Order: sequence, then structure tokens, then C-alpha cells
Amino acid sequence: MSTLLYDLHSHSTASDGTLSPPELVARAARSGVHVLALTDHDTTAGLEEAEAAAAPFGLEVVRGVEVSVTWGGRTVHILGLNVGRDCAALEDGLARLREQREGRAQRIARLLGEAGIPGAYEGARALARGSILSRTHFAHFLVAQGRAESVRDVFKKYLVKGKPGHVAGEWAGLAEGVGWIRAAGGQAVIAHPARYGLTAAKLGRLVAEFQEAGGQGIEVVSGSHAPEEIDRMATVARRHGLLASSGSDFHGPENPWIELGALPRLPRDLRPVWADWGGRAA
Repeated sequence: MSTLLYDLHSHSTASDGTLSPPELVARAARSGVHVLALTDHDTTAGLEEAEAAAAPFGLEVVRGVEVSVTWGGRTVHILGLNVGRDCAALEDGLARLREQREGRAQRIARLLGEAGIPGAYEGARALARGSILSRTHFAHFLVAQGRAESVRDVFKKYLVKGKPGHVAGEWAGLAEGVGWIRAAGGQAVIAHPARYGLTAAKLGRLVAEFQEAGGQGIEVVSGSHAPEEIDRMATVARRHGLLASSGSDFHGPENPWIELGALPRLPRDLRPVWADWGGRAA
């Protein structure tokens, strides 16, 4: 296996990360990352900045995106790696998802107002440095308001099902989202699969539909995967013949338990998603 250090899942201020694309690239380089994928939620807006910033460090930026899809009544995230520039199918689809995000943000703010927390939309918008307004921005606003001690606490108290600020996402279909990625020449990868709480049977159905749509990979190593979850997802990759990916899902230094490049190695028997990329990223 290559000795290069890959981190194929990260976020910037173009979506809900807290570092600008150049800041993210510089931090990745300091962390020893050789190949970094910028995979912001439902946008490719930060990619040109990241690519320009990477040259002085000798770091390679993989053009990526994290597409929000709805499957089985829940939100699932699909990474697109090595997506091309100016693909109308992908960019039009992402624009639609951003419109849906804006509608969700307005509904979240209205519900929080009804729960006695006014000004949530304006407060969250003030924290967003890009065009996307996410639940994470609302979480930072609520922490700043003293409503919770951490972003994690906010999600538990306000933003998950059954809590006052919960609004279900309405995203692309699985085949639709994978289709956008394929239209852009990219590889589709299921992001942090252990986070969805799926039984083995449901995960098997997700993978089957994903592969039928043209999906190729699964994130075996993730910043949110415990060691036993890595072992489980490695087994899924072997059983279904999926390429294996590795990414921190880094959002910013305020989450010190997740750092760029601080990842276990992929199991040696798995075929990494970058195996056939060619050039430095191979």
C-alpha cells in the first residue's frame, strides 16, 4: 500500500467547516497529509481556492463534494471524489439541494422561535462564511447563546428527531445523487456508514442499491468510526467488492477529537479508492 497519507473527507467555510479552503489546506500540510479531498456539503464552491493554495505545499487536492440524499426515510451522505469542473448535471443538482437547505434553515429558525429562542436564523447566518446555512451553524449559535455547552449537546437537545428544532431533510434520491457524481466523472463513496445506525440487512440493501446506481466505494476509515466499526465496514467492503476510502470528516480545530490525517491505515487486503487514479494520487 502507498506510504502517502490520504484524507479524502474534509470541510471548509464553503459549507459548515470553520477554516477557509486555504486555511484547511495549510493545516492539512502541517499534519502531514499528502492528498486531501475537499468535500463540502452540496457545493463545490471552495475547490478552486483550495487547489490554488495547495501548490506551495506540494499537497494534492482532490476535487470532491458531499451530496445529501434520502434513503429509507433517513439522510445519507455520498462523497463524490475527483469530480470534474462545470458539470451541469452535478452543479444544477447541488443548486437544488442548497435551495432545500435554505428552506430547512428557515423552518428550523421558526420552530426555535416557537420554543422561545428568537433570532436563530439571523444568528446562524452571521456565523456562516459561505452560502450554505447548516444545522451546525444553528448549533454554534445556540452554544453562543448559552443554550448548550457544546455542538454535540445542541444536536441532542434541539436538532434531532423529537426535539424542538428538528426538521427532516428532503434531499436527492440515492440513484439521482450518485448519477450526478458519475456525470461529473467522479467516484461515488458512501460516507461514514456506521453513523446511520443501520442493521446489517439494511446496510446490505443500501449498498446493493448504491452499486446498482453506479456507486463504487465505502468509507471504511472515518474520523467518527470506532475501531470495531472500521472492522465492520471492512467486512462490508470485502463482501460487496467495494473500494475502500479513508477520511477524517474534519470540520475545524474546535473538534479536537477529529484531526486531518489522524487516521488508522486501511486494512491491507482492501483495494483503496485511489488505486487507479494515476499520478501522485495513485
